[in-house]
Amino acid sequence: MTEPRIETRFPPLTILAVIALGLFMALLDLSIVNIAIPSIIDGLQASLDQVLWVLNAYSLIYAVLLITSGRLGDIFGPRNLIIAGLAIFTVGSAASGLAQNPTELIMARAVQGVGAAVMSPQGLPLVTSIFPANRRAGAFAIFGILSGLAVLAGPTLGGFIVTHLGWRWIFYVNLPVGIATIALTFLVVPDLRPGRRHRLDFLGVALATAGLLGVVFGLIEGQRYSWGTVNGFITIPEIIGAGILLLAAFLVSQALRQDREPLLPFAVFKDRNYSLMTLVLAAMGFSMLGLYLPLTIYYQSVLGLSAMDAGFAIAAQPLAMMVGSSVAAALSQRVSGKVILIPGLTLFALGMAYIDWAAHVDSGPWTFMPGLICSGLGLGFTWTPIFSIATRNLKPQLAGVASGVLSTIQELGGVIASASVGAVLQDRLAASLHTRALHAASRLPAQTRGQFVAGFSHASSSGFQVGRGQSGSHLHLPPHVPASTIQQIASVAHSVFTHAFVDAMKPALLMPITIVVIAAVGCFAVRAAGPLPATDRAGEAVA
Repeated sequence: MTEPRIETRFPPLTILAVIALGLFMALLDLSIVNIAIPSIIDGLQASLDQVLWVLNAYSLIYAVLLITSGRLGDIFGPRNLIIAGLAIFTVGSAASGLAQNPTELIMARAVQGVGAAVMSPQGLPLVTSIFPANRRAGAFAIFGILSGLAVLAGPTLGGFIVTHLGWRWIFYVNLPVGIATIALTFLVVPDLRPGRRHRLDFLGVALATAGLLGVVFGLIEGQRYSWGTVNGFITIPEIIGAGILLLAAFLVSQALRQDREPLLPFAVFKDRNYSLMTLVLAAMGFSMLGLYLPLTIYYQSVLGLSAMDAGFAIAAQPLAMMVGSSVAAALSQRVSGKVILIPGLTLFALGMAYIDWAAHVDSGPWTFMPGLICSGLGLGFTWTPIFSIATRNLKPQLAGVASGVLSTIQELGGVIASASVGAVLQDRLAASLHTRALHAASRLPAQTRGQFVAGFSHASSSGFQVGRGQSGSHLHLPPHVPASTIQQIASVAHSVFTHAFVDAMKPALLMPITIVVIAAVGCFAVRAAGPLPATDRAGEAVA
């Protein structure tokens, strides 16, 4: 076993632990908000599309700025960027907890996203500097495992916090952790200065940001505007189309800039395995958020569970993932990562398919246990082989940007999932609410039927209210309606909402299932691992 590439005051594993703590905090905030969605909706009187922006304000900024932040780390040093990112993230967390309306929360979440993006890509360059080549795959895998664990632990930890302390504390809890991590980073992490100057691709950042914003805005807000006119001559299809054109312009700009430090260097995609694993990571980001977005609302707004009970109901999945990760780590020493990865993705898809099949209005909280365990084991089998395959032949000089690309692609998968799965969820919910309301109106007094059906039919125009107590809050009833009739209407309205949400949830979940199946099939194209590059075999060529 070779020695680490540079001398450090602390052991490499200690440095890795501090880096991982900050990264875990950033990744946790990508998932922990999901379990608080119904509470945020109730607390801030937010609609479903506004809450989708609470999720995406963080994810979108985070994803778009990752590669640029990797470049800044090369200029100013990874440790300094970690500290700056932690400080920004902590301030954004405080502002999120103090938000008094959906707009303030969305803006504060965007600040959090900036902080997370600044610090997150700095880990991989540090790992390539302090670990020898033959130990890097395991260190890289830790980042992937943390990503999966953060997404899966978010509902459990978030549920406990929301139930006992309130939704604002999912943000306040970051304050002491952030301050402590800043202090530990100053103390433990070495201040490495690669000594290279870089040109920042501001045009690339602008095109990527504007393009993604157009696509995401169109998908999230499409149902509110009936997929038609937003203002004047501007329509939802035109906004989505403009976003796609801007993303195409981004790719063209990158192709023309390959000799001048582009935001997206195509050199990292020359290795087939690396390219395939970026797509698998995108599928993982898409599928995990695509599963949890409807599932956490379903647990609380349909089954009526508290946030804590919903978190505990999901806890089987991260526990199964830990078991699967241990088995995968042992197997990775004996067999090819491809042999582990394909069954892992298949189990993940099968588990999600079971959850989709078992979802009904009268399902119990433990009905999904087989699916959660199956999908958890599958996830445990994915992270180590993904990063091992992707980084096997990674050149040190591409480590920083490769880290940014991997993280960017994974988070973009989550952004697209939130927008597209959210769009399907809203579209099918609108159709099902109308149909269910028409059928249920016959059970109500004649003078209330028109307002009942109209209230559900027009629910999407003002944003869907899917909090635990809001399934009938949008209905406008005639004056002097007897209390007994109001109670009857509330009961029927709740039935309409719960059945309609399940109707919408089932097709929405088909999207992440399909994406994971495609990723599993694509992994058959993975090449057998080749030898390490000569410059890496002895841990030479310090960046």
